Amino acid sequence: MTTIAIFSDTHSTTGHELEGEALTAAREADTVVHAGDFTSVAALEAFQDECGTLFPVHGNADSAAVRDRLPTARVVEAAGVRLAVTHRRDGGETGLAMFGRSRAADVVVSGHTHRPTLVETEDCLLLNPGSHADPRGNRPGFAVLEEPDDTADDAGGERPAVLEGEIRQPNGQPVESFTLERDPAGDREQP
Repeated sequence: MTTIAIFSDTHSTTGHELEGEALTAAREADTVVHAGDFTSVAALEAFQDECGTLFPVHGNADSAAVRDRLPTARVVEAAGVRLAVTHRRDGGETGLAMFGRSRAADVVVSGHTHRPTLVETEDCLLLNPGSHADPRGNRPGFAVLEEPDDTADDAGGERPAVLEGEIRQPNGQPVESFTLERDPAGDREQP
């Protein structure tokens, strides 16, 4: 079973600030995505030390040293889905959807608001995991996408390809659940 863990807005000068189920998810996920605002090199490096495969971008509050190491945006393909990752985009949901469309993304991962949010658009899912460490009046959050355990139907054929997703609090308590269709063959048109 493939797992993708998604984080944003750590805002730390000392480390990753991960605890409980959030720390377990970061350590055990096949792919970890971070939508920026580590704030410090110490926080970035602490994430890198915990995660096997980390795909981060930088945010507006990141130090110059972090910005020098990370891109503003990136595309990550994992578990048959294409994620377009950015910290924020001008134009709100419309701007994020256009960013995703221009990258043929199934999911746009963003941060900045510190508010766990899911928005379905015509072209893609907009996912903000919130902040696991600095929620600023919102629920603390991170997100996980996982392949279901049972992928074959009763006749031995394949079921529709989906990933099950949740935004969770650091203690593992679910905030919101969703299902994401994916392309099991990984076929994508390149923009």
